[in-house]
Amino acid sequence: MIICHCNAITDRDIRAAVDWMRAADPGTLITTGKVFRALGRRSQCGGCLPLFLDTMQQCDSFVIPMHERGETRRAATQGEE
Repeated sequence: MIICHCNAITDRDIRAAVDWMRAADPGTLITTGKVFRALGRRSQCGGCLPLFLDTMQQCDSFVIPMHERGETRRAATQGEE
């Protein structure tokens, strides 16, 4: 299914990019911008972003692994001290 009409990005493209990024770096924070860049494209009108994000969140590999969550949270809170 086409998710982004401006760039002709499908749900399969998004899932493949998310899986690739998670395999390359299991602890990475995956954002819509990173997915667009991984696909060699940029967001244009932004109309697709809600569906784009929903598609990303449905990927099994989208979630940050449990062992990485504590380190991410600690790093964020240490900067506030």
